[in-house]
Amino acid sequence: MNLKSLSKDWEAVSYGFLDASAKRELRRKMLKAVAVPGCQMPYASREVPMARGWGTGGLQVSLTLMNPQTIVKVIDQGADDSVNAASIRKFLTRVTGAKATWDTLDATLIQSRHRVPEEKLTKDQILVLQVPNPEPLRSVEPNMSIARQMHADADYSRMWLQLYEQIVRSGRVMQGASYPSMVNGRHVMTPSPIPRWDVPKLHMAEHLTILSAGREKRIFAVPPHTRVEPLVFSDVPYKVEEHGNITCTRSALKGFFMNEIPNDDGTSSYEVSDSNLGIKALNAPEDASQKIGETWYQDGEWAQ
Repeated sequence: MNLKSLSKDWEAVSYGFLDASAKRELRRKMLKAVAVPGCQMPYASREVPMARGWGTGGLQVSLTLMNPQTIVKVIDQGADDSVNAASIRKFLTRVTGAKATWDTLDATLIQSRHRVPEEKLTKDQILVLQVPNPEPLRSVEPNMSIARQMHADADYSRMWLQLYEQIVRSGRVMQGASYPSMVNGRHVMTPSPIPRWDVPKLHMAEHLTILSAGREKRIFAVPPHTRVEPLVFSDVPYKVEEHGNITCTRSALKGFFMNEIPNDDGTSSYEVSDSNLGIKALNAPEDASQKIGETWYQDGEWAQ
């Protein structure tokens, strides 16, 4: 057996790869998800040329929303140049004819894995987040039928108990990424594995956020100007990662979410997680067109 024997002659496909019925269903589910913020909507996840668990849910949403005028940005944990981000970006532009960009300010649609860009998004932008596990109750109730009934009853007592146990045992909430958050005062969602640093960026934001899990066949959304409140006790405030006083070794940026890089001598260096923000900071002294937009955080503190 050789590679040539496994390949087939080129055949025309629908615009944006997905057929019309698949896009129609996804649009309906997205409208329902926007109408009931934070509530998971089931959908028939289609086969795409990518393994499940590597962004198939986000890819299907992007393919449904894109048109030739779309300017798409794809990031993987903040990086535009990672293998996963590059392959998704290449596929999206190839099947839709849309343009691609690394600049957050230029993009009209941003597909992301595990991060929200540091520059503020506007009402004209859509953020699509890839979600591996959309069910926030899975850690406390593995039976999905019971978990859905708990959502219907707004019964989140087990989740509160889990947070309380973490505080009793460790002195603080140990939940890092995927911090459970109440949406619009009704449904608890898991905001994909974004760090705690990024959760406030969804609260009362101007942009639409759509979260899609292809493997689990679930989609949910956070519409613009919607409350997204992390589950916290009144006497134990919500805390983000302590990156405010860390400086990026490459771009000299300070006060943003950082990636820790171990050194051979046992120490650590740090680089800003939003790679395009770092590139802008490096090129700004020599290129006036490299404009850094308004950011969610300033000097490590929430700007709003």
